[in-house]
Amino acid sequence: MGDASQLQRPALAVVGARNASAAGAKFAATLSREAAEGGFAIVSGLARGIDAAAHSATLDLGTVGVFAGGLDKPYPRENRPLMRRMVDACGCLVSEMPFGWEPRAVDFPRRNRIVAALSLGLLVVEAAARSGSLISARLAGEMGRLVFAVPGSPLDPRSAGTNRLLKDGAILVTEADDILDALRPVVGRPPAPFAEIGDDQDFAEIPDEPAAGERERIVEALGAAPISMDDLVAHAGSSLGSAHLVILELDLAGRIERHPDGRISLLQG
Repeated sequence: MGDASQLQRPALAVVGARNASAAGAKFAATLSREAAEGGFAIVSGLARGIDAAAHSATLDLGTVGVFAGGLDKPYPRENRPLMRRMVDACGCLVSEMPFGWEPRAVDFPRRNRIVAALSLGLLVVEAAARSGSLISARLAGEMGRLVFAVPGSPLDPRSAGTNRLLKDGAILVTEADDILDALRPVVGRPPAPFAEIGDDQDFAEIPDEPAAGERERIVEALGAAPISMDDLVAHAGSSLGSAHLVILELDLAGRIERHPDGRISLLQG
């Protein structure tokens, strides 16, 4: 819905905390505005906080909002006026879900993969240690996109996730030029189509719902000891797609720990 030509422009994804601080929202708006003035469409997920700040700051320059549900089922409802303003200006709204689809918890990380894939790079401004924004950053890294993060105070829980991204190699951002200088050299290389993303991605084959009893068996097979996805599927007797879906639900709920070797474990407590 809106100006589909925005999807043909080089883009920067901007994500972050829903309960953003006033300073965080203002800085996200400033970075988004300056990146848009530098020629990049701003892509985000239409959530409260950082997402809304990024969209609002770039209404007249080009912004893309990605829905978790159908285009007639906006979430959160409080952002409906913002969505209308985006369409009335030069922005657009995007969803892979059909009309009438009410967004479920699992649809938000699915939405996040589209946010990451539409962009050349992804910027995280404020994210807690178990934030869904970290899922977006992980997906962006797996897709070969550049990952940017704004540092924050170690005393602020909303900066725990961004500071961790920086430790893991994300590009530190204190001004828009940090983003623009890194993205401009790759503008001539468009993102790979979804079909070229490897079949081993979390979202390769995800069923609507696991079969009866599958979800319970998968959760029971997880524990404090790390386990590979193959071993999890074998132990639970489930399909790979169902296992990926349940892991994504747990990941979004902040209950999964991912280890450097690709194994996963269930956070205790």
